[in-house]
Amino acid sequence: MKRRKSYGQTVLITGAASGFGRSVAFGLARRDHRVVGGCQIWPQVWELRNAAKTDNIEMQIVKLDVLNEIDRGKALEIEIDVPFNNAGAMESGPMVESPMTVFRSVFETNVFAARHPAQGFARVMVKRRSGRIVWTSSVAGLVKVPFDGAYATSKHAVEGICSTIHKELKPYGIQVVMMNPGAFRAGFNDTGMESMDQWWGQGERVVEHWPVRELNRQHDPAEMIEAIIDVIEADSPAYRTVRPASAEELVRKEQAEIWARRA
Repeated sequence: MKRRKSYGQTVLITGAASGFGRSVAFGLARRDHRVVGGCQIWPQVWELRNAAKTDNIEMQIVKLDVLNEIDRGKALEIEIDVPFNNAGAMESGPMVESPMTVFRSVFETNVFAARHPAQGFARVMVKRRSGRIVWTSSVAGLVKVPFDGAYATSKHAVEGICSTIHKELKPYGIQVVMMNPGAFRAGFNDTGMESMDQWWGQGERVVEHWPVRELNRQHDPAEMIEAIIDVIEADSPAYRTVRPASAEELVRKEQAEIWARRA
């Protein structure tokens, strides 16, 4: 992938307190980009500021809870080149058992709240005829993921949103690109699988609890982090970036098999 010749972009990252968001924020800052790292709560803001100071990293850290209307409005005042829509929530459980409150909360974070800053920054980009929106989806947005239906369904919705705005914004010189990580050791999947324990057993159950809990086949997150930075810096990145390669093979195989699927 061809990188941009000039650095110094301003990149706003949601969910920068941990996981991919944190590592990408530090990586971009070290490469002379201006990074605005958004954190959900004030203690995360304080911790990330101190971590950046300890590593001698110059970075703007702001409170940006994507569910908070005030935070979102404040973020939209910042002039940026690339919004990295990365904040997300994962709740596991069988589709017929997951409480509707859980299902709604996942969509509020992964779909509705994420659409707001993308829409806001896109309006500015249309006026200036340039920009790039980078959105973290998931392999779960491309294939079936039993016992993780709320998260997977929300990421399928993200895929639909991005496919639409990619077509709508392209005439204005705006690029929309997707990052589709598989299973990486970033902690997100582990706590997401644990989340069903909060409500499991609080009512009559009709589906057995998923017995497989230990996620021992996850990949080194460095591969995904590098891919995200490459996409942010590239002149003309691919619309979709799936990592690891084995996950891309899985996606292509399953999508082909869907056409032959029987009820």
